[in-house]
Amino acid sequence: MAAMTAAPGRGPDRRVYGRRKGHDLTPRRQALVDNLLPGLRPAIRTDGRVDLKGPVGGHDRLWLEIGFGGGEHLVWQAAHNPDVTVIGAEPYLNGVASLLAAVEEHRLGNVCIIDDDVRPFLEGLPAACLERIFVLFPDPWPKARHHKRRIVNPWSVDRFADLLVDGGQLRLATDIMDYARWMMTAVWPHPAFAWTARRPGDWRERPADWPGTRYEAKARKAGRTPVFMTFVRKPRT
Repeated sequence: MAAMTAAPGRGPDRRVYGRRKGHDLTPRRQALVDNLLPGLRPAIRTDGRVDLKGPVGGHDRLWLEIGFGGGEHLVWQAAHNPDVTVIGAEPYLNGVASLLAAVEEHRLGNVCIIDDDVRPFLEGLPAACLERIFVLFPDPWPKARHHKRRIVNPWSVDRFADLLVDGGQLRLATDIMDYARWMMTAVWPHPAFAWTARRPGDWRERPADWPGTRYEAKARKAGRTPVFMTFVRKPRT
């Protein structure tokens, strides 16, 4: 997943990191990218604002998943919450193609896809328009010199706080303990957020409405224990 970075007092670094494409797509998946994807992209107007009516209008409730990987979590959420438009952001083409295949297979009519850098989209959204934001198992960029590429950072957390409705949720997950501490350092002290955990099981165990993904399974197979964090947007004063 591409990362957003920020220097003090400035916006995010505009470079996009990470792979954009893996192996060649099958003809069927390439056809989905060519024919289905264009109708699912949210429109960004010339003034930079996002057209929230978009390709799947009629849903006032909006959720956003940043870096949806293969799309398993997003598909589950869209299927179990048909009254919500679930927007997924992922610049990795093969992951986008996987999600498109699932959208077609399950006939989901409440999914939008951002197949590029998510930052212009975040900047073009109005305040208090999202009920939930998911950032699940993002690239940890483990080398210290690459930490600035991490998607959870002071700039993004400020933006998440602005975009979430009062009572909205920011859900984070990682299997890298250094990144878990990084996330906590970025979000826990933020005045707009409250951590919902009351006992260790609240962050060690995945909630019932939070399905597993291939990345979680891979982490557990490698002996790494995932961390699941939910923060709630405090009421605005």
